[in-house]
Amino acid sequence: MKSPLSSSSSSSLIIRKPRLSPYLFTLLAFIVFVTILYGEDFMCLLGQLDSDSDRILTRTEKKWEKLPFAIGKTPEGCDLFNGRWVKDELTRPLYEEWECPYIQPQLTCQEHGRPDKDYQYWRWQPHGCDLPSFNATLMLETLRGKRMMFVGDSLNRGQYVSMVCLLHRLIPEESKSMETFDSLTVFTIKDYNATIEFYWAPFLLESNSDNAVVHRISDRIVRKGSITKHGKNWKGVDILVFNTYLWWMTGLNMKILQGSFEDEVKDIVELSTEDAYRMAMKSMLRWVRKNMNPKKTRVFFTSMSPSHGKSIDWGGEPDRNCYNETTLINNATYWGSDCRKSIMKVIGEVFKKSKFPITFLNITQLSNYRKDSHTSIYKKQWNPLTPQQLANPVSYADCVHWCMPGLQDTWNELLFAKLFYP
Repeated sequence: MKSPLSSSSSSSLIIRKPRLSPYLFTLLAFIVFVTILYGEDFMCLLGQLDSDSDRILTRTEKKWEKLPFAIGKTPEGCDLFNGRWVKDELTRPLYEEWECPYIQPQLTCQEHGRPDKDYQYWRWQPHGCDLPSFNATLMLETLRGKRMMFVGDSLNRGQYVSMVCLLHRLIPEESKSMETFDSLTVFTIKDYNATIEFYWAPFLLESNSDNAVVHRISDRIVRKGSITKHGKNWKGVDILVFNTYLWWMTGLNMKILQGSFEDEVKDIVELSTEDAYRMAMKSMLRWVRKNMNPKKTRVFFTSMSPSHGKSIDWGGEPDRNCYNETTLINNATYWGSDCRKSIMKVIGEVFKKSKFPITFLNITQLSNYRKDSHTSIYKKQWNPLTPQQLANPVSYADCVHWCMPGLQDTWNELLFAKLFYP
């Protein structure tokens, strides 16, 4: 049997109607088939070429409907991160400080003499919608047979401890334990064959600040292209929550090591903080793309946590900070000088190009209002206080970390919402 391409020369000279090449016909047929089969996605792709950012966001939300663990979706047009704080003495706090034995003494403000508890009674209320209530039973059942891990600095460790405190009351005493192995802390839920873990990696990349205990180094150096050093400990995790910001804030530039810390002569260059941070974000996304399965796993990134070290930012007196602050900032547009918008811009630019769906937890603006919620002087001190410090509490107030229970429980409510209702 002859193929159409081997027709006789005489028949090929009789031209009555233009005919499509079999290859062209096949191509057109394939395009029609794909258009019919994936019509919505195809039109969405075409529309993206000339759409504005709102349309792109809508397309992203449609894609996120299929994310693992989701049981619903956030109402359209609802921005969970845009809202106000509402006083709530009925449902807050979500647990008591004294009943959660896993809170570090650096975060137990009541135990260390804080006289007020008002900071515990605030609930985040998004504009135009409600934040889903944290359901500890649903969270535990979702974690059955799985690993959840928080990776980053002490602020992410605070969010990790908050998650443990939100869940531990439902777990029998004999079925739960917490152990620390160097940089890794593991909360085990035996009855569920589950773990909630924290891994200390303040830069995500390898650095000279990686020791989980001795890391208060002022001359910080980060090694380029070294995420696998820590990343090997993250493999097999089902829900991964990253953060990194505060440790990059050393000034205008950051020292980057090209080579190894073992090299006798170290090749160190300086990059702007923004370029160094961009390098870390790209490394993180590459690792996620290679090691996480978007059909089975979820990845979150928590934005910068603000500090309130300069009261002049919110109209207070010069040379003051969060010490003795017990009220919220009511200016809806307030943005502290410690939060670099240039870093937020880097995150937006890098994440926009990600081939893996990263859920961004934008806790910065809502946390900016909470100058009342820091540990301040009400914590275990690393070193004995000098007479000069005792005479001036502002000098040693911790305006970086947060009392528990408090603000970081809201971060986990947002994490819960985005996990189940993306």
